[in-house]
Amino acid sequence: MGIANLSYEECRHKRVQENKKRMEALNLPLLSQALLHSSPSKSSPSKLAKPRVTQKQLVVVRRSSRIAKQSAPVYAEVVVNRVVIPRRISNARDLSNRIYSSDEARKNAFERAGRLQSGLETNYPNFIRSMLPSHVSGGFWLGLPSHFCKTHLPNRDGIVTLIDEDGDEYPTVYLARKTGLSGGWKGFSVAHKLADGDAVIFQFIKPTTCKVYIFRANSSRKDSESNMTD
Repeated sequence: MGIANLSYEECRHKRVQENKKRMEALNLPLLSQALLHSSPSKSSPSKLAKPRVTQKQLVVVRRSSRIAKQSAPVYAEVVVNRVVIPRRISNARDLSNRIYSSDEARKNAFERAGRLQSGLETNYPNFIRSMLPSHVSGGFWLGLPSHFCKTHLPNRDGIVTLIDEDGDEYPTVYLARKTGLSGGWKGFSVAHKLADGDAVIFQFIKPTTCKVYIFRANSSRKDSESNMTD
């Protein structure tokens, strides 16, 4: 073994001895032994503590002397008839009689309505609406062109009166936020037997009053073009 190795071993041994003396000076070995002997037991004091036992006492409730002299009331059982609200039963809609138009018939009705629209007075705003199944059956809701409503109709809910070609008036509920006709439109649609594909011109002669021209998609049905009046 070389001199370098002996020097290293001697230095290491000297350091070990110095560290040992320091530990003895600080009493670290004695402290470690004391900690080992004084380690707490596995069971904590909280687990060994006995549960608290609460005692219940009966307390006499104070009563008025006037009520205490009276006899206890006797409650008789009263049978109350249950109020039953009858459920609203709606009959299923019969959709077997729905009339669906072909694309050609729808286009033909729209073109005939367009020819009339081109001859109407420009002072009165108007638009054409091609009827869909949702317009003439089921919910009976007619949505109007939003740009037309913002330009020509009031910005609040109100009544819009529809005047057919015979001069009969039909009030309908106009919902400004939804830009469409709600209540009353069903009555107009059913009264005029509107069907899918029919083209309808709405010509507003007043802010809340418009004339209505109907063009049937089904040629076998009555066509308003034959008896139409301006």
